[in-house]
Formats: sequence, C-alpha cells, structure tokens
Amino acid sequence: NSTSGCEPGDFTGIDFSGPSDVALNQRGACSFFDKAFNAEAAGAEAMVLFNQGNTEARTGIVNATLGGPGVTNTVVSIAYADGEALASTPPASVDVAVDAETFAGPTENIIAELPGKNPDNVVMLGAHLDSVIEGPGVQDNGSGSAADLAIAQAMAGNKKNLPENTVRFAWWADEEQGLNGSFEYFVNPDFGLLETAPEEVGKIAGYLNFDMIASPNFVYGVYDADESSFAAPVPVPEGSEAIEDLFEAYYTIEGVPYDDTEFSGRSDYQVFILLDIPAGGLFTGAEQLKTAEQVDIWGGVAGEQYDQCYHLACDTIDNVSTEALDTNVDAAAYATYVLASTTEAVNGVPGVEPKGTTPGDIELDGPQGSFTGGGGLGHDHDHDHDRAAA
Repeated sequence: NSTSGCEPGDFTGIDFSGPSDVALNQRGACSFFDKAFNAEAAGAEAMVLFNQGNTEARTGIVNATLGGPGVTNTVVSIAYADGEALASTPPASVDVAVDAETFAGPTENIIAELPGKNPDNVVMLGAHLDSVIEGPGVQDNGSGSAADLAIAQAMAGNKKNLPENTVRFAWWADEEQGLNGSFEYFVNPDFGLLETAPEEVGKIAGYLNFDMIASPNFVYGVYDADESSFAAPVPVPEGSEAIEDLFEAYYTIEGVPYDDTEFSGRSDYQVFILLDIPAGGLFTGAEQLKTAEQVDIWGGVAGEQYDQCYHLACDTIDNVSTEALDTNVDAAAYATYVLASTTEAVNGVPGVEPKGTTPGDIELDGPQGSFTGGGGLGHDHDHDHDRAAA
C-alpha cells in the first residue's frame, strides 16, 4: 500500500519488540521522512523503502533523501520487485546488502549582488549548483544555474543604469542532499541571516527559483501559487501569485503555451516560503511521463519521461533542450527585469514603471490544464525534503 507509514496509526498492532525489527514501506502519498519517522517512533530499528511500481519509472531503486534531521535509524531503498517479494514473504529473517558510500567535505553557496537604488528592497533569484552523485547534472541543474548566470552577466554589463531594487543571485550548494545550501544561508549559526542579520530577511521582496528548466521532453511549467490547478501542500506566501503572473505574462506575450505545476516547496524555494517570503519559479519536468495531449501542445514523445536522464549518468550536455532553455532564460530575465523595477504587486513597495508590457496590461492565456491530477510536473520532482526554518 503506497500510503503505508504516512500516519503513526499505520504501525498500530505491529510488534517491534525484537532486537532487529525492520519496517518495510512502499513509496507514495507522503514524504520519505514521514514514513521513516513514524516507523522509528513505532519502535522499528530500521526501514526498507521500496518503490511504488505504478509506472515503469517507479520500479527501480528509489534515489531520494530524508531532507532533514529527526530520523536516527538506518533507511535503505530497494526496487519495487524486491519490495513486493519481501512483502509477500511470511515474517522471517532477511538479509539486505547495502552498497553505501560516504561523501564528506566543505561546500559553499555562491552569492552575487547588484546594488539597486533601493538597498532595502531585494529581489532574489537562485538555482542549485550541485548534482546527484550518479550524474553530472547538466540539465538538473546546470540549466537553472546557466539562467541565473546569463541574467547576472547581462545586468552586470549595464552598470550605468542601476536597477531601482537590489538584485541578488544565488547558486546553492547541496540541494540534492536536503536543500542544505539554501537553508544554511538563513539558519547557519555562524553566517546565516536569521542569526547574524535578521533585519536583512525582511528586505527580501521575493525569490525566483530555477530548478530544471530545459528538460529534453519538456512542458513549460509555472509554480501554481494561486492554486488554480493544484492545492499546495505548503504555505503560499502572499505576493507569490504576482510572481506567477509575471512568468505567465511572458509566455502569453510570446504565444508560448504553459501549464501549472504544483507549488510544492520541493526545491530551494522551500526555506523562503517557510519564512513567508513570496516565491515563484519555472520547471520543465522530471520523471513523469508525457501524455499524448501534451505532445499535441508542446511536441516531444508521448510515454517518455520529461527528462529521461533524470538523476542518471546520462544527464550530460546532450540531455538539454536548447529550445526550452532559450525560452525559459528569457522568461526568467523578463520576471527579473520587472521586479528589479518594481515589486509593488508582490510586497506593496512602489518602484518605477518598467518599460514594455506587464501582467496588468494583458489578459493572461491561462494554463493548458493538461494534468488530470497529482500535482503536475512538480509532483514527482524527487526531493521529498521535509525541513523547517528556525
């Protein structure tokens, strides 16, 4: 049952009094952290997590993280077929061999800032710079990092015309292992803003997140802050809808069809929304399968993952859609340009009127509605992190 372990009551009546009792749970319905935490609280010594098996993409070994402290037990993942075999076997002693490697070492965020005329109103955009251990991560997340860099370079080349608002760029470290870089930016006891300069947190007008924006079998997805398609499983800070409108305005102006993707917090914008900072972003898809309807809208291959090399060694330069990257870099630049001029729609701070068309000037096309359930593109972006800001 893919909902197994999501509630403490799921373990009621199970005897974990033995010296080495292990919980077996199937992926699905809640975060990996919740399943592991509930199993440990019930008395299990460890947890084996097996994949969901509802699609071909969910049959192999789960590549995921717990995303935060709170679980001290050992947790390992296995393929769906192995989990099904264990589940159908009467209680017995089972040996599970784990091939584990430990990686330790320092890692750093990269932060760059273009001071604006208003130093107390900061527009922030970011992308994670790391990849999973299994692959080079040119799409996940070289694509978002490249967009961040392209916009920074363009703005740096126009120093004579400083923006009204300060613009801050971030390339986050260690996102894949638990959103650690973005959280540390705020909560690290030595340099985190909440610890060293809490007044600076309130100056951040909004945050734009770019994580996987050039999937080879792409759909153009915008974080659904207004929850017009999907109820968000996390708090949506006031002002986030205005950020969503910016991306949708660009797509509408350019005649590019787009769709909603769940405002899930499953990337570096999680810490911002926990701090009630307006947020938004773009996403072109991970391991879900593209439908025939979506092929009619955006092209590509039906029945294939949006990113066939998601979290794999083949996530190389050949795994990037230059079409999606070109479009989304421009969409990101448009949103940054407008917010660098004024964030009044986001946080009520007036600025200067940006040149060109803004969301208030047009009727947005609206999402295509090509998803029939489950959170859209973002539901399977496999960072089941469960973190809390200080």
